[in-house]
Amino acid sequence: MTASPDPSPFRKPILIVAAGKTFPGIRAAQGDFDDWIAAGLGDALPQRRIDAQQESADLPDPSALSAVVVSGSHAMVSHREPWSERLALWMRRCVEAQVPVLGICYGHQLLAHAFGGQVDDLPGGPEVGTHTVRLMPDAAQDALLAGLPDQFPAQLVHYQSVLGLPQGAVLLARSDLEPHQAFRVGGCGWGVQFHPEFSAQAMQAYVNHVDGALGDHVNATPDAGSVLSRFAAMVAARS
Repeated sequence: MTASPDPSPFRKPILIVAAGKTFPGIRAAQGDFDDWIAAGLGDALPQRRIDAQQESADLPDPSALSAVVVSGSHAMVSHREPWSERLALWMRRCVEAQVPVLGICYGHQLLAHAFGGQVDDLPGGPEVGTHTVRLMPDAAQDALLAGLPDQFPAQLVHYQSVLGLPQGAVLLARSDLEPHQAFRVGGCGWGVQFHPEFSAQAMQAYVNHVDGALGDHVNATPDAGSVLSRFAAMVAARS
């Protein structure tokens, strides 16, 4: 994992939580999940990074952060690994402390789990490739997704899914194969099943790794990719 610069003493950092790593070959050629997320967030705020799977990982007090982004992972939320359960509890603490949280793929599922949602295997097998995401009516007033097109292509690779949203969560987007593509919970917690950080090159590399996918075409996804810069801008405006 690439080291992060020290955060500014004047602005609280966005914490990028790496919940896992990509395949070694992809990492060597293109970088890792946290690198792509960092690039997508830009430099509106200082950044820190931690590896959640390390026993020594320090999950800081939410008050020390401006926001949190939790990455994807090859782990499975339903396996309830100790590091993952600890991270879920901490994510809930952040949202309850009104610190914005964005969960991506695994992070999306873990956020749902943290608030009592149901996560398990995706019926029919993995969904991989570029798929159309459709916004729900509530997205028009959402602080993160408002202003995006009603539908847009997004990169997807997941074996598990949010099968049931937490009580009180707001559904923001869906697709043909995934009814819970995006949601908001607790006022400032967002989950997106799609990967805003993935380039078409990264997506193609995953398509090449996964057999039996429910779709494997790959296109550019600029609107989905803008979710990270939108999140950073929203957080910076609050800071």
